[in-house]
Amino acid sequence: MSETKDYKKDFKALYLPKITPVIIDVPEITFVALQGKGNPNEKDGEYQKALGVLYSIQYAIKMSKKGKRAIEGYFDYVVPPLEGLWWLDKGETFSVKSKYNWISLIRLPEFVNEEVFQWACDEVSTKKVIETKVAKYIKIQEGLCVQCLHVGSYDSEPETLKKMENFCEENDLLIDLTNERRHHELYLSDPRKTDVSKLKTILRIPVKKR
Repeated sequence: MSETKDYKKDFKALYLPKITPVIIDVPEITFVALQGKGNPNEKDGEYQKALGVLYSIQYAIKMSKKGKRAIEGYFDYVVPPLEGLWWLDKGETFSVKSKYNWISLIRLPEFVNEEVFQWACDEVSTKKVIETKVAKYIKIQEGLCVQCLHVGSYDSEPETLKKMENFCEENDLLIDLTNERRHHELYLSDPRKTDVSKLKTILRIPVKKR
């Protein structure tokens, strides 16, 4: 039996950082993604519905091994952690969560091309009656970034971001947030099952050399 691929174990630099900031060069990665706006904590809100779409597509691909569709190059894998790109419109502040813009993402295995992705979307639409046209197959190469593990509430993230900003200053790096390079979070804990004080979130910000 072939070994199940686990991206968190195979790419520890990307998914298992320490609680001190580090510099990382992020390669091109393929994702299933969905963009929206609004409070991520709103019950049955746009964000929560987006997660349902993303995971449905992911599991259609993962569980294809039990169906009639033979995907070329398929290997079994642990579904990677949920990720998110976050930003605000001009003049807004992060204290108003209903104003958050976001792109929710989950990494796709390397054997998934656009044709396989479309097949998975069609499977989910047909079998689960879920609208998947809003989901996108995208590739992102973040390049030079600084990242750090944040432990605790999402609301206390500014404390870790401050450490990251200080690290940038000390290492002659400039934070490089643009329309193409966003504030990035990777969620290692399930907030439904984890005490708030123990939530683990990777914070990643794009940077450039001064």
